[in-house]
Amino acid sequence: MTDSVADLLTRMRNALGAKHESLDVPSSKLKLQIVRILKEEGYVADYSASSDARQGTIHIRLRYGPGKRPVISSLARVSRPGCRVYARKDAIPPVLGGMGVCIVSTSQGLFTGKQAQEKGLGGEILCAVS
Repeated sequence: MTDSVADLLTRMRNALGAKHESLDVPSSKLKLQIVRILKEEGYVADYSASSDARQGTIHIRLRYGPGKRPVISSLARVSRPGCRVYARKDAIPPVLGGMGVCIVSTSQGLFTGKQAQEKGLGGEILCAVS
């Protein structure tokens, strides 16, 4: 597998479409930071990381609204291995008119688009969530 972030987003989209309460994904530092940001922004109910002899897993509890409607309406990978997308601090795009979140990989770690702009950082736009 060449794109682990796309794999994480696809597994989350599939679990949301099937109305699962939770899902398990193979762990990595980047995936943990993405899920941490999703929890802080209220898109994921909770997560926990467990390590085993090989790679470890991340257990993600999905969040639903009334009537079992998913809180996340779209998960999109912006920067791909074949076409990287970078943005300066003043050019980070708003998602859904500011109602969504884009996750930016900067030199100081992963941040939301707003946090990166506040810190004066640009970087690679990993994904957009709304």
